[in-house]
Amino acid sequence: MVLRIGVIGGGQLARMMIAPAVELGIDLRVLAEAEGMSAQLAATAVGDYRDLDTVRAFAQDVDVITFDHEHVPQEVLRALVSEGVAVHPGPDALRFAQDKLEMRERLAELGVPQPDWARVTGIDDLQAFLDDHGGRGVVKTPRGGYDGKGVRVVGAATEASDWFERADGEALLVEELVAFRRELAQQIARRPSGQMVAYPVVETVQRDGVCAEVFAPAPGAGERLVQVAEGIGRRIAEGLGVTGMLAVELFETDDERILVNELAMRPHNSGHWSQDGAVTGQFEQHLRAVADLPLGDASPSAAWATMVNILGGPLDGTFESRFDAAMSAHPDAKIHIYGKDARPGRKVGHINVSGDDLDDIVYTARAVAAHFD
Repeated sequence: MVLRIGVIGGGQLARMMIAPAVELGIDLRVLAEAEGMSAQLAATAVGDYRDLDTVRAFAQDVDVITFDHEHVPQEVLRALVSEGVAVHPGPDALRFAQDKLEMRERLAELGVPQPDWARVTGIDDLQAFLDDHGGRGVVKTPRGGYDGKGVRVVGAATEASDWFERADGEALLVEELVAFRRELAQQIARRPSGQMVAYPVVETVQRDGVCAEVFAPAPGAGERLVQVAEGIGRRIAEGLGVTGMLAVELFETDDERILVNELAMRPHNSGHWSQDGAVTGQFEQHLRAVADLPLGDASPSAAWATMVNILGGPLDGTFESRFDAAMSAHPDAKIHIYGKDARPGRKVGHINVSGDDLDDIVYTARAVAAHFD
């Protein structure tokens, strides 16, 4: 019997699950938000992921439901689970990726290191927090933010007054402005039976709130950092009951602390390098995990791997004409294009390169990405 996995969301993460699904003999089906999305090759349905009837009809034809994003409402997820549908990650775990306030509260219960934070419902609460933390802080909308959206650095509470007005009495999250030396990410895969595997901790570089580059493993990461990052990831995966891929975004501070920034319960931009740079890439691993199959080896297949995002893309739409020059100049690079229209700042693809010299592979990846500017 062929295993049928349904993915809610038709973006590039669902698109990149298609090839490993074919290799594993899995029938991958996608509920896309609209026609012509990145994962259109596997889109068997188009509809609103917020509508229970639409999602219920899609779920009837699959064995397991998983996700391209974390935005499916809790009431929809819980209705599926109550009807016997296998959902991975389940709503009890996914809610901590959907709501940053709930995430902070649960991580505090687990004893996971994180920035100072507070739940604030008005200008006075926020100003009191800022006064106690050097006059600056990071305000976040608890739900819906990604790639820098829903995040604002403020030096006065009045700078978030419009958010309080829109929140209509709902709380916002404020965090201390962390003095960090770099950002890291730790990925963990966990299957429903409890088996876990950890990928190497990686360094991520953000530009305008969007991940631009990833270096795997994180350069200069000593044994202690590696152990601490992996320990944090495993504690969160088990403590929250995550099934599938978990990405834990981290700050490495100037005083050598490791703090949790955010969570993602799905394949993640910080793990794209693993497609071509690890024994088992994150997209295959996610499918294995949600299907409760034995997990693959997460070891790197070379000393170093890097991922460089193609952000924006050629605004004249001439992707195809760029391939010949890019491939001819750099035959060792792997090019992944998402089938999206070019738009300033938009993730439209990425480049993976692996090898023995970090400087060389980073140069190559950046050079290939530049062909698609």
